[in-house]
Amino acid sequence: MRHAQSVGNANRTIHQTVPDHRVPLTAHGQSQALAAGDKLASLLLPTDTLQIITSPYTRTRETTQGILSSSLQHHPNASTIRVYEEPRIREQDFGNFQPCQTEMTRMWHERAAYGHFFYRIPHGESAADAYDRVSGFNESLWRQFAEEDFPSVLVLVTHGLMTRIFLMKWYHYSVEYFEDLRNVEHCEFIMMKKQESGKYDLQTELRTWSGYKREQEELRYKCPPVRLNGKIQHDFRTFKTPPWGEKKYGGCVKGCNHEFDGVLPMGTSHEVMQAGRDFGGSRSGATSRAPSSDGSNASDDEDLDVMGPGGTNSAAVTTTASGGGYPEDVIERLKQEAVMSQI
Repeated sequence: MRHAQSVGNANRTIHQTVPDHRVPLTAHGQSQALAAGDKLASLLLPTDTLQIITSPYTRTRETTQGILSSSLQHHPNASTIRVYEEPRIREQDFGNFQPCQTEMTRMWHERAAYGHFFYRIPHGESAADAYDRVSGFNESLWRQFAEEDFPSVLVLVTHGLMTRIFLMKWYHYSVEYFEDLRNVEHCEFIMMKKQESGKYDLQTELRTWSGYKREQEELRYKCPPVRLNGKIQHDFRTFKTPPWGEKKYGGCVKGCNHEFDGVLPMGTSHEVMQAGRDFGGSRSGATSRAPSSDGSNASDDEDLDVMGPGGTNSAAVTTTASGGGYPEDVIERLKQEAVMSQI
């Protein structure tokens, strides 16, 4: 299950001042955690035994505490509940303190264009990196399953993206299907049930972006736009292509792609260093997807929009002095090679 609503889900700017692993739950999140515990208690049989493995982040710890403080504490085997922390199911690393929201919005769009699975957060992880550690965790689980005293029910309290990564590894999902999966709701149980064959069947229907698009198109077909005073009113159900269109995220700051006369102003190279950009460039026609309905933070940030038509900025982009990019000696070498290529 995914943790309950955190302060970071309600206010994204908190990540600029509070480390991600220390972000707590909101008051609403505390209520969600208690409700999740009540639901879990209703699902358990009187003879069931329980083990909980939680991410070490504050929001997952508090979610686990809320579950244990619910009516679950009245279960016949409540005294035997085991709780362990597992760093391998922690949230994807988003690179320490985050920059301003404008820059984070630009990064979410870049990730949507590049691909959620392989895109590596600056100074952080890609989903592929998280997949590697989840793979080791799954192997550990199989060894624990072989123990005679292993509880009959296991609950993982983790994060939205990590839930999808876990399922991707367990059920051998393709990268394309992972990209199509939408985030899970806060405190939503993703049920897996062991069969007589020893395999685990997924009991929960997962939400996908392709399914969302079909739903919107069906609504549009069934409920055509309303006419008022002879004009068609905005139809919020229409699944539209994002207005920023195709945008090249790679290359240099200010759109430079080294098509210069051999002289690169030092001010430009400094800006490249400050922005932490790379000189490599790639072009993708991929676009961000439609917004999620679950209010998630890290995993469904595709609904953010700062790019205007034609890829122009509709808001001023502010970069941070976080360093990065190429060292000065490499920049000088690239400049020299560019000059030589013009001879």
